[in-house]
Amino acid sequence: MKILVVGGGGREHAIVEAVSRSKHADKIYCVPGNAGIAELAECAPIGVMEFDRIAAFAKEKEVDLVICSQDDPLCAGIVDRLEEEGLRVFGTRQNAAIIEGSKSFSKNLMKKYGIPTAAYEVFTEADKAKEYLKSYNKFPVVLKADGLALGKGVLICNSLEEALAGVDEIMLDKKFGTAGNEMVIEEFMTGREVSVLAFVDGHNYKLMASSQDHKRAGDGDTGLNTGGMGTFSPSPFYTEEIDRVANETIYRKTVDAMAAEGRPFKGVLYFGLMMTAEGPKVVEYNTRFGDPETQVVLVRMKTDIIDVMNAVIDERLDEIDLEFEDKAAVCVVLASGGYPEHYEKGKIISGLDKFAEADDCYCFHAGTAFDAQGRVVTSGGRVLGITAKGDDLSAARKRAYEATEWVDFDGKYMRHDIGKAIEERV
Repeated sequence: MKILVVGGGGREHAIVEAVSRSKHADKIYCVPGNAGIAELAECAPIGVMEFDRIAAFAKEKEVDLVICSQDDPLCAGIVDRLEEEGLRVFGTRQNAAIIEGSKSFSKNLMKKYGIPTAAYEVFTEADKAKEYLKSYNKFPVVLKADGLALGKGVLICNSLEEALAGVDEIMLDKKFGTAGNEMVIEEFMTGREVSVLAFVDGHNYKLMASSQDHKRAGDGDTGLNTGGMGTFSPSPFYTEEIDRVANETIYRKTVDAMAAEGRPFKGVLYFGLMMTAEGPKVVEYNTRFGDPETQVVLVRMKTDIIDVMNAVIDERLDEIDLEFEDKAAVCVVLASGGYPEHYEKGKIISGLDKFAEADDCYCFHAGTAFDAQGRVVTSGGRVLGITAKGDDLSAARKRAYEATEWVDFDGKYMRHDIGKAIEERV
């Protein structure tokens, strides 16, 4: 098969790596790709929102399968557009991608179908939101921009003053653009957060291995929220009992609810869960592989990813035996100094060649490109996802941090405690 992956981040590099292991993959293309993906796939400088150009490229290359797992194009209807051109696509159609594209839609869906989540209210006017907050006496409180905001449109406010300023930031100053035209205010849930990804074919679902993300920029969960500074898989907090409860109260209900709404979900459904004292609750849904969760989940997946994706498209996922290695994986993100705010690009990256012969170590490129001399340079805030597998979390963590020392670039920074608290617990 000829396979085209749409995107150019660390998640897409992990997807391309998994596709490269498939017995079905004869040729892999990626648009736009990055410097790391270019080692495994033929890349073309086409943006993820350029649907017509992507369709033309796929047809020109006689692509058999297009894979898309990025929020903006999915919510804007890339799957629908490519299917109109007669292409076979793995990804979520626009009417189902709304489960991520609109926080108010997903919260209302959960309320309607009795899926456990935080209590909430939805606002379209800043003044009304502020009035509500002034009568709210339970801080901290969570403010969420309704639309897509690159994973950053969430503010946790510890006081009324912070919350009122947060309303201004989201709804008036438009820090997250049009995503802030509508806003959700919800109760602050406490507990451990766990990410669970599932392949869904509209009716059936198969869960992938659990994982846990670290969103804050600094050690000890300090600093600003980022797109994710590291992950590990599996999560020791995702127990058999939690799995049983979540299957009954969350996963099955969500898939059935979307079908009942006339929005059958096909693709990858991301469940962000909070392990509360009352049981697991949904923090958020995403309509795609998570980033950087994908980097630790797919390296453990034993089942051929193309077999799974074909089964999703053909609605026969029940025939698939989805298997994962009995190992742990840890991903440490190497970021540009200043991320997630201001950072410089174009810094030369050295030491990448050391991964070529390294067993169970991966260097997933997230924000890289080639300069005029053909050197690999930084081109984003999150630059590399250094990922390693081990027999347990401790071994995987040790290996991943050793591998972070193999590469260097000016301004490189990372968290030094990815998985540390969990390692100490177990």
